[in-house]
Amino acid sequence: MIHLRKFREADTDDLVASQDNPRYARSDALHWITFGAPAAWAAGGAAYAIADPATDRLIGGVGVGRVLPERGQGEVDYWVAPWARRRGVATAAAKAACGWAFERGFSRLELLADLANGPSQRIALAAGFQHEGVRRNSGAGRHDLAVWARLADDPPGPTARLLPDLPGGALTDGAVTLRPVGPGDADFLHGLMSLPDVAGTSLPPVVPDREEIELRCARAEGHWLAGERLSLVIVDAATGIPAGELGLYYDDPRTAEATIGYAMLPAWRGRGMPTRAVRLLARWAFTEAGIGRLSAGTLPGNAASQRVLEKAGFRREGYLRGRLPGISRTRVDDVLFGLLAEDLARVQAARAMIP
Repeated sequence: MIHLRKFREADTDDLVASQDNPRYARSDALHWITFGAPAAWAAGGAAYAIADPATDRLIGGVGVGRVLPERGQGEVDYWVAPWARRRGVATAAAKAACGWAFERGFSRLELLADLANGPSQRIALAAGFQHEGVRRNSGAGRHDLAVWARLADDPPGPTARLLPDLPGGALTDGAVTLRPVGPGDADFLHGLMSLPDVAGTSLPPVVPDREEIELRCARAEGHWLAGERLSLVIVDAATGIPAGELGLYYDDPRTAEATIGYAMLPAWRGRGMPTRAVRLLARWAFTEAGIGRLSAGTLPGNAASQRVLEKAGFRREGYLRGRLPGISRTRVDDVLFGLLAEDLARVQAARAMIP
């Protein structure tokens, strides 16, 4: 699929054409070929050109940099030319770089990616890296970076995911469709989360600003890939109009327990859509994600939300005093509900018997 070799001066034009930065010039490419790549090798790392095995044309680059010999640590970095993307080039190159490093005594490799860069984090998973956390303000422009790491004795990949993709990219029962939140949902989510009753039951209970919502939408895929949470838009299947949001938060993978929460626009309330959405998500969680238990909470006076959960099969399990932060530094009570796979099956069986 790929061939790794040293950079050559003959790569200059392709190196310029491959960059997404229009200000990247021939002088920049020549400097990298003449000084940058050799410096990476001299520092104990690597700077390989990725070449097409059939034509030897440059199609990308991969390296191991930021070498810390005392820790046996380095950082894998890569890029792929536009004309060679979506062919598995980056994954193959990242795996090859890991193999090169581990054969030379490295014990730990990191791969850092912008939290909003879902494709790069998918490559990390495919190459055997595991998510470890977030390095704040460490990227260019002072933005946060997701930290993925692979140890010398880790499996080569792909890394098993806690929260897999939805089959076909969405879930639907014909009336309601659930699809992942994306960057294009900022307007919709900002309007939904700005509603007083929605903001008042959020954590924290405040109206988020537009920039926060944009970041949330941009980073939604990254949080999903990391196995932390998934954010879904509840869509009216007949019209394609967004009606609400449904989220799943993987609180404790060790016990396979996750929490769900949802919110609907007023115009779509009272139509049974949140119940359908919760059932869809619960079925996926139990059968596809291997989650063993779902929990949800409501304010004591939110009878409508409690009915949604009960219709979806949840059982009321407890009343927790002052569990959540309220407005103006108050504390509010939380009514706790839980759902097991057998509860959902019981509800589905009962619905199937209705003529």
